[in-house]
Amino acid sequence: MMQRPFNITSLFFGRAQEAPERIAIIDGHQQVTFGELADQVDRTAQYFLSKGIRKGDNVLVFIPMSVDLYRIVLALFRIGAVAVFVDEWVSLKRLELCCDIAQCRAVIGGWKVRLLSLVSATIRRIPVHLGKGFRKHVTVRAIPETGTADTALITFTTGSTGTPKAAKRTHGFLRHQFDALEAELGIAAGETGIIALPIVLFLSLGLGCTAVIATFNPKKKRKMDTARIVSQLGQYKADMLIGSPFFIQQLAAYVSARNMEMPYPGKVVTGGAPVFPREARQYIKAFPQARIKIVYGSTEAEPISSIEASGLLRFEAASFTEGLNVGRPAPVAEVLIIPYKDEPLEAAADDVLYGWSLPPGTIGEIIVAGPHVLDAYYNNPDALLRNKIFTREQCWHRTGDSGFMKDGHLYLTGRCSTLIPYGDTIIAPFLIENLLQSAAGVAAGTVLQGASGPVIVAEVVRGADPVRAVQNIHSLNTGIADVRLLPHLPRDPRHYSKIDYEACKLLLQ
Repeated sequence: MMQRPFNITSLFFGRAQEAPERIAIIDGHQQVTFGELADQVDRTAQYFLSKGIRKGDNVLVFIPMSVDLYRIVLALFRIGAVAVFVDEWVSLKRLELCCDIAQCRAVIGGWKVRLLSLVSATIRRIPVHLGKGFRKHVTVRAIPETGTADTALITFTTGSTGTPKAAKRTHGFLRHQFDALEAELGIAAGETGIIALPIVLFLSLGLGCTAVIATFNPKKKRKMDTARIVSQLGQYKADMLIGSPFFIQQLAAYVSARNMEMPYPGKVVTGGAPVFPREARQYIKAFPQARIKIVYGSTEAEPISSIEASGLLRFEAASFTEGLNVGRPAPVAEVLIIPYKDEPLEAAADDVLYGWSLPPGTIGEIIVAGPHVLDAYYNNPDALLRNKIFTREQCWHRTGDSGFMKDGHLYLTGRCSTLIPYGDTIIAPFLIENLLQSAAGVAAGTVLQGASGPVIVAEVVRGADPVRAVQNIHSLNTGIADVRLLPHLPRDPRHYSKIDYEACKLLLQ
């Protein structure tokens, strides 16, 4: 990879020079302007250098979404250190695993890190421990030079299919991802947004937007303060609302139940999990004036495609029988559908992959290439072998999702690993999940492979008659007779939107 001088924080500092008085982040009663934040980032960077943190050091950042989080991460980027970002919801076991994978030299956090270090030898072994604060007056040291090939950020996949993979993002990769998301989301400088996705707030800072951190605790998703967040939309005259499908759905349900008229926001953006037509219809009902965009992507490739909620409704019938339309591929993304094989794949050139490409309407594995596609994991050659195809021209990411192309649109049919052979057919749980949403009294459901065949597991809407709900499921004519009800279906811990199949299997047992 050709190395060129570049640091991703140059985008933020450029905006700070253009509009230093513009508010950068609002977090509860705290707010900071671009000029103030830029000064704090510089001072924090000098403080980290004084504490022995150097270019290339992996630094675990265990801080909730806040002004402090962005000040600290930007300061690490500034000096060429690598921010190792771990979600707030992680267990101690997962936190230790992430530390072992990333081989951290320093950890930055508040009281929680100090408490965890009392019971975790793994955390205690990290050489440098720092709090969230910084000294305002330290000896000024030279800022190390960085380039496009230098690593800036390590994040982790959810690990839903095994050990979490450490996604290694360089300064150059972050710039490509920034450009791809800017083009796809349509965010403009000077806008104000309620934001619940940490990575999007970095985009906001680079674009010169005002970001209001949503009052949303990722560890207590089912107790989110919807009333306060809805009031923030009006209080700040928010141009945009950005969050996971669960986050947006909760707000939409609150607004619709009270017949509230919402002049704000002007745009809604969601991603991180599938959005079916029923949910899209709820979004439109709650925010009829908004342009609502649903983005499909993954940790390793964001975005892959997108579709507007109104457009999704035009393909509602197909979503029950064929697949979920996730829109046209992003201009920067090249998407192919190839036969799925549960083994590493090699191809010397793109032409070989084009030869494997399946015809329109044929289900296979979705693979994607482009400058915004991650081409490296940290300390995990096996993951690289199984999830990437390196041709002479570029790196292709194997998403692990099944789907097909039709009329220029990409359709999802679920994870390749969840497809269930049944007689002469293949059951795609993903499609039945959408169908189950149309059954009265059913909050969510899926299909699992049971001991004697496929089993529908479902969560009933609170207060609904479970007997009637089961009858409604049978009326869908799925061909699956075995139906089980669970108190609630486990969801993915990051967005609380995707069904956690492995956890469901344990409950079923």
